[in-house]
Amino acid sequence: MPKTMHVAPPAQPKPRTAETHPTPEEIRLRAYEIYLERRGAPGDELQDWLQAERDLLHKSAEPARRGGPARAAKAQAA
Repeated sequence: MPKTMHVAPPAQPKPRTAETHPTPEEIRLRAYEIYLERRGAPGDELQDWLQAERDLLHKSAEPARRGGPARAAKAQAA
């Protein structure tokens, strides 16, 4: 009897919650915003990256501090 292969469905990206880390692309975009905020003046790329990471982590934790994702979703809809 021939063996059949089971093919798993493609993985779905998990929605980001307060506990998950921002993606490198999200950090990269925020770091670029920081660069633009200082009008392209010389700076430290590593510090921009770390600041971007902190900003995104802080931002993702805010809805959890205010009452969870359901409350955050209601606030965005209003």
